[in-house]
Amino acid sequence: MMLRYALKTVRARKAGFLGAFLALLCAAALITACGTLLETGLRGTVRTERYAAAPVVVSADQNVHQRTVKHKKGKTKVKHKAKPIAERAWLAASLGDTLAGTPGVARVIPELTFPATPLTGTGTDTGTGGDTGADGRAAYGHAWESAALTPYRLTSGTAPEAATDVVVDRHLAERARLAPGDRLTVQSTRAPRSYRVSGIAAPGPDVRHQTALFFSAAEARRLAAHPGQVTAFGVVPEAGTDPERLRHDLTEALRDTGNGTGGSKGASTGVRVTTGDARGPVEFLDAAGARTKLVSMGGAMGGTSLLVAVLVVVGTFALSVQQRHRELALLRAVAATTGQVRRLLGREALIVGAAAGIAGALLGLPLGGLLFDRFVALGAVPATLRHTTGFLPPLAAVAATLLGAWAAARIASRRVTRIRPAEALAEARTESPRTPWGRLLAGLVLLAGGVVLVVVLGMLRTEPASTPVTFLAVVVLSTAVALLGPLLVRAAALLLAGPLRLTGHGGRLATANLRAGAARAASVVTPLTLLVAMACTVLFVQPTLGDAARAQAREGVRADWVVASRGPGVPAAAAHRLRSGEDVVTEVVRTTVRVGLEKYAAQGVTPAGLTRTWDPDVVAGSLDGLTERTVAVSELAADQLGLVPGDALKLTLGDGTPVEVTVAAVYARGLGFGDLTFAHGLVAAHVDNPLAATLLVGTDRARGDLAAALREFPGLTVLTPAAADSLQAERQQANAEVNLLAMGLVLAFTAIAVVNTLAMSVSERVREFALLRLAGATRRQVLRMLRTEGLSLLLLATTLGSAIALSVLTAFSVGMTGRAAPAVLPLVYLAVVAGAGCLTLVATALPGRVALRVRAVTVATARE
Repeated sequence: MMLRYALKTVRARKAGFLGAFLALLCAAALITACGTLLETGLRGTVRTERYAAAPVVVSADQNVHQRTVKHKKGKTKVKHKAKPIAERAWLAASLGDTLAGTPGVARVIPELTFPATPLTGTGTDTGTGGDTGADGRAAYGHAWESAALTPYRLTSGTAPEAATDVVVDRHLAERARLAPGDRLTVQSTRAPRSYRVSGIAAPGPDVRHQTALFFSAAEARRLAAHPGQVTAFGVVPEAGTDPERLRHDLTEALRDTGNGTGGSKGASTGVRVTTGDARGPVEFLDAAGARTKLVSMGGAMGGTSLLVAVLVVVGTFALSVQQRHRELALLRAVAATTGQVRRLLGREALIVGAAAGIAGALLGLPLGGLLFDRFVALGAVPATLRHTTGFLPPLAAVAATLLGAWAAARIASRRVTRIRPAEALAEARTESPRTPWGRLLAGLVLLAGGVVLVVVLGMLRTEPASTPVTFLAVVVLSTAVALLGPLLVRAAALLLAGPLRLTGHGGRLATANLRAGAARAASVVTPLTLLVAMACTVLFVQPTLGDAARAQAREGVRADWVVASRGPGVPAAAAHRLRSGEDVVTEVVRTTVRVGLEKYAAQGVTPAGLTRTWDPDVVAGSLDGLTERTVAVSELAADQLGLVPGDALKLTLGDGTPVEVTVAAVYARGLGFGDLTFAHGLVAAHVDNPLAATLLVGTDRARGDLAAALREFPGLTVLTPAAADSLQAERQQANAEVNLLAMGLVLAFTAIAVVNTLAMSVSERVREFALLRLAGATRRQVLRMLRTEGLSLLLLATTLGSAIALSVLTAFSVGMTGRAAPAVLPLVYLAVVAGAGCLTLVATALPGRVALRVRAVTVATARE
């Protein structure tokens, strides 16, 4: 019976349920879009290109593993965890003999992969090795003997024989207009070198995401710079041999030789044998990191979206139920029980939630695709990772929408179902001036919880730990504002009574309305507060961290000049060319290492004359002791790991190589220079790209002299430290775009909720406006009253939202930078407030004008 009544109610009050429908629709779309990102991170596949003709691929394991054994109450528990390493792990070339001797193997093809950037005659890069170039493709070098892995076949010219020969793929030849016999300069892991194009090769399958350059075997080994090692082996089975069966046999053969899949704590486990779609991540190493990033982003966005959605939907339903207070009171008065009213509201919510959830889920699927494509365009996710969409995200969105709608209806109906029928009918005319004790207590508890989160945030010193707490604190404090809203509105009305009285009759009416309709006004303040707080947090959290890091870098760079590259990096030959007399050149190469399973940003620097170009603010020990067997650590890393100068530190380098080093120094500027600093030689031997990210040059020579010395190195630029800092600011802005996009949908949803709630709040007051007009008020005066109310609520929401954002950002700044100095950009802040103001005025004026179009007498005499 209640279901039939609920259907009739929804059918008869379509306009009344429109606001709740829109809020649930946006929530379902947002949850679905975030869910597709999360699913792509968990189940997304990577299609192989280079290894298309090799059914089985043998490669080094790209993870660091940790195994823990616990004995408790006579039981043994073994836990195994793995984390990806930052660089490519290499295999011993001698393993090829073991693979070739395995039954069922027809051919074993060794593979070498290394950065190789082709340069045009003007010195501009046509593709950056390991990074996407102008055409969206990464460029890699290989030995010609591995061309069969794809396979690549010559369409013109001959295979490379001499050390100065190179074969280019057809895509590069067409784009750069190359033909056999032409000269091509290639920047690889050594100094740039001019090669003769000996031939052009075309791939058998479609190769979309990389450019291939093939060298002679000897030259490829020289450029790979890993003597006695290979990137992988492609294994071709004998005719009739099942690849999966061969994979199993190869795994057993490698295990028998001690190179199986077992490993030790803190080290790469050795060898992996893959087939099918599992070959893709072996070829495209960035895909594994991208999947982890997508899981993190999708989870963070989805969690924040869900919390925001619950807050907004509960507020929307509360306003909707409040608008129907008289109707529900009449039901109580004619003997409807508390349970019947609750069931009626619950079924109405489920009907609206089902319709909105299904429509929102269908809308969220293309929205998730657009979001993924935008992440790819910004470089946050590689194009090699396929966007995966299954049935789980839409199903989860519909389920969350139904549950959220039902819970919101139950929460919103608590007041009308708890009081006696006669009291309900009396309260339907006027809003109760008392805030329920339960609501007040819940608001104070959440306020205390938000304060605790802010305090905890001030003690967190890593970005992965701080980011989720940051947005959780904003949502919790905004929820406290929602619960304490009526009290806050009445307090604001009391404070603003004097100034509003000066604006005339409209101001006095606005003050009276704010006092009498505090609960209704609070439902408007909540999304506005959330919008201002969330927008300020999203826009200023990255500048707070980035500006502090850049400030430390500026203070720590003592060099007179900085040499940067527009390509893959600065070769060691360029640094050697600049070293003369008393001049000091510090090569800086960056990577990521792991201590246990924890990840730390690291760099390698040239120890000779280091203090002339670099000052990390050493607080213990000395940089004079920095060698390939020592390390300097930041204060943060030293605190986390319990290190002091002289202690031993076991860690895993970027390519999975375990080492043990001694702490030589502890420095304060870890935010600007990373947590660990090694000697350049140690890091350069264990990264994919050994070229320096920058050169720090201490010299009395002018820029022109340095530029002349570097003329033969294409793409290098001599900058002042200030110019290099500006370049870093541009890169920081690019990273901020990714974070802004990640939370932009949440902000958009909140903005829609603001407009939706304001429109609902104004639309329900048609009868009130008609009575005002019959009492002598003009349309202009009523609209002025609405604007005054809206601006008053905007002032309150801006104050509360700004206070929430400032407290959260200050705590974030204290934890991450050690200083209470959040980076608040005045113009951006004004833009946020102006945007919120525009939404408020538009969402107030338009429904108000529509409501005032109907004749006042018609409205006043109409049946409620």
